[in-house]
Amino acid sequence: MKTENTMKKTICRVLTGPTASGKTEIGIRLAKEMGWDILCMDSMQIYRRMNIGTAKPTVEEMRGVPHHLLDICEPTDSYSVSDYREAAEKLIEALTAQGHETLFVGGTALYLQAMMHPMGMGQVSANKELREDLNRLAETPEGKKILHERLRQLDPVTAERLPLNDVRRVIRAIEVSEATGNPFSMQPNREVPTAYEWKVVSTAMERTHLYERINERVTGMVRAGLREEVAALLEEGVPEDAQSMQGIGYKEMVPCIRGKCSVGDAAERIRLGTRHYAKRQMTFLRREEQIRYVSTEEPDAYEKIRDLLK
Repeated sequence: MKTENTMKKTICRVLTGPTASGKTEIGIRLAKEMGWDILCMDSMQIYRRMNIGTAKPTVEEMRGVPHHLLDICEPTDSYSVSDYREAAEKLIEALTAQGHETLFVGGTALYLQAMMHPMGMGQVSANKELREDLNRLAETPEGKKILHERLRQLDPVTAERLPLNDVRRVIRAIEVSEATGNPFSMQPNREVPTAYEWKVVSTAMERTHLYERINERVTGMVRAGLREEVAALLEEGVPEDAQSMQGIGYKEMVPCIRGKCSVGDAAERIRLGTRHYAKRQMTFLRREEQIRYVSTEEPDAYEKIRDLLK
């Protein structure tokens, strides 16, 4: 008698890799050829009106390919890794039910890790009444500060890590800390089984060439109006300390708009920050053993990536 679970897992395909290594173009070409929907896996492309600095694909580039998890937040919103995982899992379920196959495209390694290795936070159930009370408190003039200070008393480590505006995660940390009597940061994180079968391919590129592409991309962003994009966000009231404004390309441009440096100086800082980010991406991805790598400098790179993901 068979006792093993024979339930077929949903296949999740991922095209990831360092910034500026050609993911977007290849991903859209793949989606068009294979009839896949694209799920954005970029922590900055989730924000509306933040297009130039995030290297977001244009409407023309996306034409004919359904894109999801793109432009889903206002620049004033906080959005966590757990928010992304929850939204992505709901989308996978809904699209699979409709007979659609999907391809994640993006380089946010934390999103990929959260999807492939979901962690359970103890066995603490949601406290609906407490959440409602805390959410009402958060809406008062000093509510966010009061909540953050409450968390600081319970768990200074988590309070230091979470920004004031990340109300949802602050409330969850308070909820877990108070329910268990132990700080949220000390809770046992346990990896839980994933419902998906993962096929992950990363683009690769010789570092010197990659850095040249990064430098050229930043030059193109500045010419396309990055300074004006950041200025417009500030003018509409997006705070300098908003989560969205901490992205590379935005935080470096704010001093320029404030008259503290030139556009050229800001651009050079963006180039440096982006090169460092690409290095961190490559380091992070190397920890994941099941990722397959394809050099986009090879003439048959597209075919190799397609065959690995099919």
